[in-house]
Amino acid sequence: MLKTALINIDVDNIEKAILFYTEGLGLRLGRTFDAEFVELLGLPCPVYLLQNQAGTLPFASAREGRSFSRHWSPVHLDFVVDNIELASQRVLAHGARIESDTKKEPYGKLAMFSDPFGHGFCLIEFNEKGYGALT
Repeated sequence: MLKTALINIDVDNIEKAILFYTEGLGLRLGRTFDAEFVELLGLPCPVYLLQNQAGTLPFASAREGRSFSRHWSPVHLDFVVDNIELASQRVLAHGARIESDTKKEPYGKLAMFSDPFGHGFCLIEFNEKGYGALT
């Protein structure tokens, strides 16, 4: 039934977001639909940046407006990298905030961050067993 997934990320500054996700994480700019809607490529599924101002409602009956301070969502992104130390330096240089130092896990190394728009994400450097080490 499913064919793929799309990742949509609300941001309050599209140019800043393009720089963070391309220069900081290594995605590349795909299509630009308009000044507030762009596609990023480089993962198995596309990432779409959607510019929306803080305080605007995400849907008509929403009880809270958008917030770009650090917020919690039970859904977050994990980016798998070859070298977590270099990837960490790169995202920090482009505006990420560190939320946990790199720690060793049975499956490899993990570090937690938030992007400049308050969205949490992790960097993971898998070892040779990856998540198989958990079973």
